Amino acid sequence: MTATATPGGIRLGLRANLAQFTLLVLVNALVGGMLGQERTVLPLLADHVFHLSAYTAALTYIVAFGATKAITNFFAGTLSDRHGRKPVLVAGWLIALPVPAMLAWGPSWGWIIAANVLLGVNQGLTWSTTVIMKIDLVGPERRGLAMGFNEAAGYGALAATAMATGAVAEHAGLRPEPFLLGAAYLVLALGLSTFAVRETREHARAEAALHPVQDLTERELTTAQIARRTSFTDKALSAASQAGMVNNLNDALAWGIFPLLFAAHGLSVAQIGVLAALYPAVWGAGQLVTGWWSDHVGRKHLITAGMLLQAVAIAVVAAGTTFPVWACAQILLGIGTALVYPTLLAVVGDVAHPAWRARAVGVYRLWRDGGFAVGALLAGILADAYGITTAIWAIAALTAASGLLVAVRMYETHPRPALPGT
Repeated sequence: MTATATPGGIRLGLRANLAQFTLLVLVNALVGGMLGQERTVLPLLADHVFHLSAYTAALTYIVAFGATKAITNFFAGTLSDRHGRKPVLVAGWLIALPVPAMLAWGPSWGWIIAANVLLGVNQGLTWSTTVIMKIDLVGPERRGLAMGFNEAAGYGALAATAMATGAVAEHAGLRPEPFLLGAAYLVLALGLSTFAVRETREHARAEAALHPVQDLTERELTTAQIARRTSFTDKALSAASQAGMVNNLNDALAWGIFPLLFAAHGLSVAQIGVLAALYPAVWGAGQLVTGWWSDHVGRKHLITAGMLLQAVAIAVVAAGTTFPVWACAQILLGIGTALVYPTLLAVVGDVAHPAWRARAVGVYRLWRDGGFAVGALLAGILADAYGITTAIWAIAALTAASGLLVAVRMYETHPRPALPGT
């Protein structure tokens, strides 16, 4: 974890920037907590309070969230390059100010959808920016570890909040009490982002200065060229983009469909809250290991294994009918996602030049979080047409295909260092 000195005197590395890095980990935990307030409660709210019988209609809030977040991710990278990281981060928190109140007291389902549009903008700006800022700070050597900390904080807080809101809802009802926790997160995060977080754009510029002059053509790519390279032409970046999309398609399934399946089999709100929390809890904690692991063994094989393990876990959910079986499936799904999530971000950091890395992260996250919208629509349509179990089986097959595509298409972006004497 040694620091890298740059021509401008800015030091790159985890140890050299530990205070700011730790602060950004905390901020991203609050980002995840804002999403966690919905994970247990909102699917049940659609069913019990707003009486939405069709799965597609009930999942519209995930479509709204996913589509908005995906588009915002794309612009977050460009805006952070143009105006700096910190203004984008603060703007993301300001936009979220009405969200907890809209969820807690909104009189119609339209209010819930509108809240999720704002939440999608919030998550796109804040999560994208904390990712970019951590990559800026740590430099090239510890990107996997940095992304592991970032995603572990976000999804650990998501899991804890999902369990907490499930417990609150069991005793106090589905509204408004579960959403008061999100309001507290919002106030704290806005204060920290405004008064404590420091700008990191100069760290990226300092790292770019370390690259040789012959990389000038790489530095001057247009946004359209970056989007094309990340989406289609570069084999590693495009494989990462499709895997990220399928990964979040699975998350939409876990968020919107799994609680309804569990409720249909008679599980209580508290039990559903435990299952809703178990998957992101394992996912979050596992990333502390998998991000670091990918720095030592490479990225490709962890991503392939993670996607195939997710497919197995989703199949177990489809086949299961009891709490213990579903708990095992949620653990497997969490492990599979932990193998994939920080590693995909590290791939983008490996391949993208520092001058256009923020925009590449934005394009990747456009595809990845578009998976929320695609997953909600696909799962809802299949569940309405063929039943909820068939929808889950179909997505398990799609996930397996995604893992095989990574195995065939992706090249290794962070080769394992050669052993001494070899």
